[in-house]
Order: sequence, then structure tokens, then C-alpha cells
Amino acid sequence: MTRPTTLPNPSTPMWPSAPRSTANPAPPRRAGSVRRTSSIDVEWLEGIDGTRILHGRARDYATPLHGDARTIAAARMEATMAPDRSITAINATPAPARLDELVGQRGGRHLRVTMAQIMPELIASGAPLYLPLDDISGTSLICVWAWSLWDQDWLGGARLRMGPEEFDAMMSQRANVCWGLQTGNSGLSSAGGHADIGAADAGDLVNPADPDGWHGFPVIPNASFRRARRIDVWREAGLLHIDSAFQDSAARPGGGRAALHEYRLTAIADPVSQVLLSLDPEPRVLPFRECPGAVDNARGLIGTPLTEIRTNVLAQLRGPAGCTHLNDALRALAEVPVLAAHLECLS
Repeated sequence: MTRPTTLPNPSTPMWPSAPRSTANPAPPRRAGSVRRTSSIDVEWLEGIDGTRILHGRARDYATPLHGDARTIAAARMEATMAPDRSITAINATPAPARLDELVGQRGGRHLRVTMAQIMPELIASGAPLYLPLDDISGTSLICVWAWSLWDQDWLGGARLRMGPEEFDAMMSQRANVCWGLQTGNSGLSSAGGHADIGAADAGDLVNPADPDGWHGFPVIPNASFRRARRIDVWREAGLLHIDSAFQDSAARPGGGRAALHEYRLTAIADPVSQVLLSLDPEPRVLPFRECPGAVDNARGLIGTPLTEIRTNVLAQLRGPAGCTHLNDALRALAEVPVLAAHLECLS
């Protein structure tokens, strides 16, 4: 198995411009496939420093070879979050028995650890609700980027609110948290040539040729942020095929959406052992020109059983060895086995 490596000395001339081209809309569903879609939409009740509402949705949708498509499972989640990313209220349908214990927890890695401790059955069963809950951590961290589309000086405002020392300390802590933000990379420089972040069109997730291919989204009239995922699974030539997509986007004041992060993943796995046989991540929208360099390390996961993908992503692609958002897209491949189990009933 190829071991991950990091670039010893990231150098600006080595990379082309950052990718800015969405793969949306989603491809039409295949006959004989199962699709899981998941999303979190974030809205603010009192501006950037106010309370946030997180609207989570997830759905498993089966498209048989013959007959009508149908929903296999669905879930909804609503959470209220304070500006410090602490959860002040949460409800879900269906609701795990200990869901209320997430109140008071802050978005971040510790929240994921807590979920694994108090609701392991949600992870073990591959329940659709787990993806929106798991995405609270990443979404709550980066959702404030949405305000950059509504306020050109949003970072300057944040510096004033936090105080210069605290703000500068926060920005300096970004160094080496991921491949794209390695020391020396353009993302850490104010002169990095990335003023066009937010210029990429997010497109429309829903394909006009397949209007039932996605679950519905809440209508939010003002600034909002969305993390959306899609996982398609089907069998072909005796193998398990996977087509997966991941996108972070935000509403534009004049309409439409801008994309911040977007990956498309295609993969093949053995249907019996569920070992990953091939993996091709495709960067579609990323903030900095160095970001796509993390893709080669991700291919080191080939040979991993899908049931172990979350553990291996954390072990092999930590810090500058990986891309935070590609890692999130890869971890969701752990959802594939439960989707593949439904394929037997689609003939």
C-alpha cells in the first residue's frame, strides 16, 4: 500500500490556479442503484454574531431495475448553536435515545468522539441521521465564510470583534492544519492571489432530468451556508461501484450559490470483502492552488476495507498529509456497506 507523503517545501510555481468548476448537477440515478443524500443548511437569526440554526436532512433512495423508485430511510435534524459553536438545543427524527446529551457540546473533533461514545449504534447501523450529525463539526467551523459574500470586509469585522491579538493568533494556528495550508503556501499569504474565492458557481444539485434525485432543502432568504453530500452505489461486472460528491456552498445576495469546496469521488470495491480496489478523487472547487496536491495521498487508502475507512483516513491523512474536506468526503465512504446491502432487493 502506498504510504502518504507530504510536500517537503511547497512552492507556489509548482501548482496551477485553484479549481473553480462545479460538477453539478448530480447525474441522473441509475437503474439498480441506491443513493444517499445528506445536507446541513445553516442560517443566522441575528447576523454573523447571532444564533445559528442548523437544518439537517438525509435520505436513502432506491431505484430498482423495474418498478418505481422509493425512499428506504430518511432523517431530519434541527440544532440551535451559539456563536461559540456550542449546541443549545437539538432534535431529530428518528431521535437517538441520548441525543439530548449533545446539548452543551461544541462543534469540533470532540463532538464526534462524544457521538461515538453515546450513540455507537447510529454509526454501526449506518443510519442516515449520522451524516448530518457528524457534519455539525465541520459545518459549524467554516459556515461563517458565507458572510464573505454579503460583507466584503467580513474578516476585518471579525478582527475588530475578536480583538487584533486573538484574531491574529487564530489565523496563525491555520498553518499546517492541512495540505493546502502548509507553511509557505499561498493560502497563508495575504498576497496569495486567491481573491477569487467564492467566484466559483455552485450550480444546482438537482438535475432537471431527475427531479427526485435529491431530498428537499429549507428556504432561507438571507445569508446561509450548505454542506451537501451524495453517494451512489450500484453493482456492475461483479463489482461494487461508487460515485460520491461533496460540496460546501453559500447563498449569494443576488441569487444563486457560490462554492467553496467540492470533490467528486469515484471508487470500486469488492462486494464480498468490501475492500477498496480503486479510488479517484476529483477536485472541482477548492480555495487555494496547492489544495489539489492532497489527492495523491488519498489513493494510499486503496486496499482498505470500507468498514475501516474512517479510522484509516484519520491515521494516514492527518494534518498536512491530507485535505480536511477531502478527508470528510472520504470518511463518508464508510456509509457504502449499508447502502450496498439494499442492492439485493432491487432486481
